[in-house]
Amino acid sequence: MLEEIFRRAGMRTRGARMQDEPSVKGLTRRQELAETAVFLLLILPSMALSFLAVGQGALPFPLVAATTILRDAGLVALILLLLARARQSVAAIGWVRRTVGREIILGVVLSVPVLIGVTALNAALRTAHLSGPRTLPTGLVPAPRFGTLLLAVVLVAVVAVAEETIFRGYLLLRFTRLLRSRAGAVLLSSVVFSIGHGYEGSAGVLTVGVTGVVFAIVYLWRRSLVAPIVMHFCLDFITIVLVPLLR
Repeated sequence: MLEEIFRRAGMRTRGARMQDEPSVKGLTRRQELAETAVFLLLILPSMALSFLAVGQGALPFPLVAATTILRDAGLVALILLLLARARQSVAAIGWVRRTVGREIILGVVLSVPVLIGVTALNAALRTAHLSGPRTLPTGLVPAPRFGTLLLAVVLVAVVAVAEETIFRGYLLLRFTRLLRSRAGAVLLSSVVFSIGHGYEGSAGVLTVGVTGVVFAIVYLWRRSLVAPIVMHFCLDFITIVLVPLLR
């Protein structure tokens, strides 16, 4: 199904058609596999702990926000080092300057149907008796104070940039080259993306996985991370900042 979507959108999906993608100069396939495995080893254990995050709400929001910002900044820095080692430009993972204004507008516009769709999907999964959050993660809910809300906006912005760089940029690039299948890379990167949301229950994990697929399709369509970053920011801003504030 994903292969058909990519074909209709004019996207190349086979390994034999990957000559237009930035090459990983100086790296063998075994080295690419080792590099990707080490990167996954760094992020997967902490992400998997989200399934056990029942006591997460005991942590104050400023502490959760600060540690998340530092962690994500470190991971992006690691990606930049790995790209430099492979002698690749940041354009290889979707950091491009072209038509930024148009991509921002597109990201804002697409956020509306995506928000409606994932909300409806999550509700349908909950109706089908899939589990939701076991506890309210209050550590992710900012207090209605100016300083805390400002920190929340910074957090949402950093997370949007970092996670799109990690999952739609770096991992999608590496998985595509390792699997020789863009559709397989989209699915695998979205599965990894969803693991970090285990505290939301099985319904939340599936919803996040589908959202990751949507972000990936937009990224491959636009060949830029700008629109997915804006979409990610808008969705998180509404759920983490706006909805709790209105409550």
